Amino acid sequence: MISTPRLPARTSTLRRIATRSAVAAVAGAACCIALTAGAFSGGGAGGAGTADRVAVKSIVNGSKASERYPFMASIPITAPLAGLTDGNCGAALIDPEWVVTAGHCLDMQIGSFAKGTVRIGSEKRVSGGTVRSIAQVFVNAGYAQGQPNQNDIALVRLDHPVKNRPISIAAAAADPGTATRILGFGVTKPNADATKWKMSGELRELDTFRGDPAQCAPGFAGDTRLCTLSHAVDAMACNGDSGGPQIQRGRGDRWELIGVTSGPGAKSPSCEKGPGLYTNVTAYRDWITQTIAANG
Repeated sequence: MISTPRLPARTSTLRRIATRSAVAAVAGAACCIALTAGAFSGGGAGGAGTADRVAVKSIVNGSKASERYPFMASIPITAPLAGLTDGNCGAALIDPEWVVTAGHCLDMQIGSFAKGTVRIGSEKRVSGGTVRSIAQVFVNAGYAQGQPNQNDIALVRLDHPVKNRPISIAAAAADPGTATRILGFGVTKPNADATKWKMSGELRELDTFRGDPAQCAPGFAGDTRLCTLSHAVDAMACNGDSGGPQIQRGRGDRWELIGVTSGPGAKSPSCEKGPGLYTNVTAYRDWITQTIAANG
């Protein structure tokens, strides 16, 4: 049974981000990214807002997308302190007007900024699909930076609904060993220098599977964080993939959403070397439902 995190008395607004960036009413929403893929050493929650803390999580040793994913979304970002001018976070459309992503993708305090738009349903990172402006952002009140990040989940409301078909959130993440898939537009070659990151121009995928929590480092995986593994050698999400979806097959063989890319599942010198860690979206169903209902 998946436990649902305790909800604060009011979870319908992201006051601290809305106040600092005026994101509640304008398209120029600011958002940030943190060390999510073990691409650097020493990138914990206590460092300065410099390159050793700034990273976005693409899929190393994945492959070109094998099918259309109309729910796949990307959020363009920059990280000036790290020298990153052309980055992104992933996201998933769960409602015609809402996408879900990682909380750290919307954390202003770690030096990176959204360009104020979301692209939905394209196999290309910077063209195609449907582009909408960011109207509001809502980061879970329990979100905290760390190794691992805590309650690393956020919602973005689009300024207008889209016609793309959203992905359904699964009733629960399937048992360890179940086949899953991850998607992203991030880097395909890790590099400790953010100025050398080159995001993938095309959507990439990697077939993965749910790991047992014990297959991630102690304390990393649990009810709200999914340990994710790959049978391929040196293959996992990396810089630029943060917030991107982890999906599993559900009823009628349709894809269902179970997770969003949060970070590494263990301390690792490079993102592709260890397990991945995904926020368990199914554990936040009540928070998602309440937030959308209060702000629809």
